[in-house]
Amino acid sequence: VPSRSKHMKKYEIETVVGIFVFLGLLCIGYMTVKLGNVSFLEAASYPLEAKFTSVNGLRIDSSVKVMGLTVGKVKQIAMDQDNQRAVVKLNIQKGIKIYDDAIAAIKTEGLMGDKYVSIDPGGGGSLLEPGGIILETQSPLDIETLISKYAFGDVKKQ
Repeated sequence: VPSRSKHMKKYEIETVVGIFVFLGLLCIGYMTVKLGNVSFLEAASYPLEAKFTSVNGLRIDSSVKVMGLTVGKVKQIAMDQDNQRAVVKLNIQKGIKIYDDAIAAIKTEGLMGDKYVSIDPGGGGSLLEPGGIILETQSPLDIETLISKYAFGDVKKQ
């Protein structure tokens, strides 16, 4: 009979180890999703569009911020050749209200940081539905163009 209890203890130990390994893997998966901002369910967001004359420096997965808080991401950047505009598709967290008088601007994080879309949500108009378009936009400030205009372009000889 002693050999039988030895086998039972072995299985108990293997079961306990298996449970700890499983819990460890669950924790690693959870931290990967939380720290990596990975979203398996896009149902927690809704799509909007904004049309800009230039999207210089903006990338897919760039942040979308309202009042300095990240509320979404850039999901796609395409070109509307008929209207000479760049179309930026955004995913916004559900519960964040954006109105049809909202203003979307492309801004820079810090002096030389990444570009992001900043939205002034408005409030004087009606609520934008999923798939709605933000009509009032401001393209990014192009530092290189400003410097070259200042240094070379605006100096007029008399």
